[in-house]
This record gives sequence, C-alpha cells and structure tokens, in this order.
Amino acid sequence: MGHNCSALTGDSGKKEEMSKVKIISTSHVKPGKMIGRKECQLVTFDLPYLAFHYNQKLLFYKCGEFEEKVEKLKDGLRVVLEEFYQLAGKLGKDEDGVFRVEYDDDMDGVEVVEATAMEIGIEELAAEDGTASFKDLIPYNGVLNLEGLHRPLLSVQVTKLKDGVAMGCAFNHAILDGTSTWHFMSSWAQICSGSNSVSVSPFLERTKVRNTRVKLDLSLPPNPVNGDANQGPQLREKLFRFSEAAIDKIKSKVNSTPPSDSSKPFSTFQSLAYHVWHHVTLARELKPQDYTVFTLFADCRKRVDPPMPESYFGNLIHAIFTVTAAGLLSANPPQFGASLVQKAIEAHNAKAIEERNKEWEAAPKIFEYKDAGVNCVAVGSSPRFKVYDVDFGWGKPEGVRSGSNNRFDGMVYLYQGKSGGRSIDVEIALEAGALEKLEKDKEFVLEV
Repeated sequence: MGHNCSALTGDSGKKEEMSKVKIISTSHVKPGKMIGRKECQLVTFDLPYLAFHYNQKLLFYKCGEFEEKVEKLKDGLRVVLEEFYQLAGKLGKDEDGVFRVEYDDDMDGVEVVEATAMEIGIEELAAEDGTASFKDLIPYNGVLNLEGLHRPLLSVQVTKLKDGVAMGCAFNHAILDGTSTWHFMSSWAQICSGSNSVSVSPFLERTKVRNTRVKLDLSLPPNPVNGDANQGPQLREKLFRFSEAAIDKIKSKVNSTPPSDSSKPFSTFQSLAYHVWHHVTLARELKPQDYTVFTLFADCRKRVDPPMPESYFGNLIHAIFTVTAAGLLSANPPQFGASLVQKAIEAHNAKAIEERNKEWEAAPKIFEYKDAGVNCVAVGSSPRFKVYDVDFGWGKPEGVRSGSNNRFDGMVYLYQGKSGGRSIDVEIALEAGALEKLEKDKEFVLEV
C-alpha cells in the first residue's frame, strides 16, 4: 500500500496536510462587459443532479511567476465569461418554483481563491494515488449543488506550489456536465494563450433539448452531511495508469471471439468498462448469486432527436444501467460482460431517452450516490476529453485529477493518459479491502 496509508492515518495526518495550504485572498471575477439580466430554465437533464456535490477538477502545472499568472487567469476569465456567463450566475427559482440559472450584472461572479502551499511539489501531486492531499487544493469539499442558490456556481482556487501552480475548480454540476466543463476550460485556456475570442461559443438554449417545466420542492437538508463524514466502509482511491499497449491488449482480448449475435466489435470504452467491472467484482469477492450493476454516464448530445451541438452548455447526460449476477460475469468469456455494456449503450437511443425523461417528469427523483445500484461500478468522465490540451500559456498540465466530491464505493473516473495516444488513466474509489485485492491482481493491472 505504500504511501497511501499516510493519507488516511487519523486526524493528526489530516491536520498536517491542512496546515500546508494557506489561503491568501478571495476575490470575484465577472464578465468583462455588461450582459444584463438573463434567465435560463434548468431542464430535465439538469435537475437530477441538484443533490450531487460540486464537480471538482484539479490541474497542476510546472511553472513560476505566480502573481503574474493569477492576473493572467483573471483577465482571461473576464473575457471567457462574456460567453459562458451562466457560470458567473446563481441558481434561482421562478414564480412557479421551477429551477433556473440566473445572471445579473450585479451578481458576485466567479470566486477566485489564491493560496500557497510551498511544501507541496508537482512530483508529489503527480505520484499521489488517493485524493487526501488534494482536498485543500480544491474548493467546496462536500458542498451540494443546491447551495448554488446562494454561492457561486464556479469557484477556482489557484495555489502556489514549491515548483508550480495547482488549479482546483469546483463546478456546479446542476448546470453543466463534463463535456461543457472541458469546453469552458479549453476556451479559457485559449484566451489566456492569446486568442481574442472563444473559438466555439457555448450553445446556451437548454430548452431546445427539452422544455417540460418541472417543479421541484427541494430545499437544503437542515444540516447537510459533509462529503467525508464516516458513513459506511472506509474508501480508498487509486489511479491506475493503462498504457497504449495495455489498452490494446484489453481490447484485443475482449474482441478475440466476436459476440454470437454478430454485433459490432467492442469499442475501447466497452472493453475497458468490462475489464474494470469484471476485476472489481472479483476483488469484492461477491457470491455467485450476488447482483452487480454497471452504470455509465453517457453523453446524449448526439443521441437526442434532433441532435444537439457538441457545444450545448448544460447537462446532457443520462445514467445508463445494466445488471448481472457476479457468477455469470466471472464464469463467462469477456464477450458476455462487454455485450451487456454494449447493448445498454446502443439501446439508449432517442426513443429510450424520451421515455426516461417522461417517466422522470411524472415522478421526479433526485439522484444520490446510493442510487447507483448494488455492488456497483459507475463510470464518469471520458478519455475523449482533451484535458492535457488545457494550456494557459505556460505548458500542458503535469496532471489532471478529480477531487474528493462525488465519490462512492465503485465510482470510476476515466481520463486521457498523460503519455497521450490511446493511454487511459483510471481513478477508482473502492472499499479499502477490495482495492488492496485489485492492486495485487496482475490480470487487472497488466504491467505490459
């Protein structure tokens, strides 16, 4: 287990980590021009995420000249927010109690926190498997999206490190998904690198995809449970790095005998999804008759009818589920599990999306983690996001990670691998005992 243990040793270890990060100042950044009053109703795709936590991303860069870079980031932010102004707004409700994003020129805008952590170095962050030492580098730990009613929808913490800069971002997940998050981040980086304008404007008309007005009677719980309260088993996270060679090996193994019903070959995603699902299920030592659920958060921009542009700004994702018994998953060849994943994805067409939305609108249900399913493996983010291209003018990031929010037993985040090409980074949160077994599973780790 190596250095992971230290991150979890009681409170004294935590306090020591805490003291490394010192907040220097907090300011707010608004769009560089007057925009006036704007209101945009949240739609059926957005609403289920109101009780998720803010979505946290951490990027770290090797570079110096901290103060200069913070000013450059703020200047770029003023420009990029002229188009992505919804991020500078707040959540609100209209007279019928329907949630919406509201923007007005007198709102605070995006929160920018400046901090220093001169004892933390880039190498240390790059080597970190868990998220314990990231916690203080990213704002809004354990904060629910619903709190966007009275706090910024985006908070950015820029921390000066021993030999670089860490950029921790907390995005309100009720107003945007991963595709929109990285569209915003790459646009911001483009401006900071010298572009005068955003190359692809965000498509802000959410109601074009769905216009049903859903009233939700939602208010914050009296004492929101903090994200890291000790509920249930002790979770550990680990980053598994799969090289191109490992990804190719996984894909060719899953495709070695084509599925009987002559469906398409399995994609990289489907092959990797099966690989993770299968090995996590083994590591959990489930009984053959125990059910295990595989969940993925699928981008629906091209699935809806009519399709929406890639630049659609909002949440246009659905959680797609498939389930089988642990015994069937392990006793059958890889094609069995991969076919379950493939069929679930292919079945989620415009008609299925329409039915799901109607069903939800008739009886709205706000997601919480425990809804992901029994013995679940849930995959979020995507290796297709060009996270290593987010260059603000001082080079590509040395690392891109998720924060500690929105993690539960079985949550998996996929990222483009640092080495580029077809390599993929797989971040997994699991109950500590199961994670230890997974780390020792040679067939899973595949050190090619």
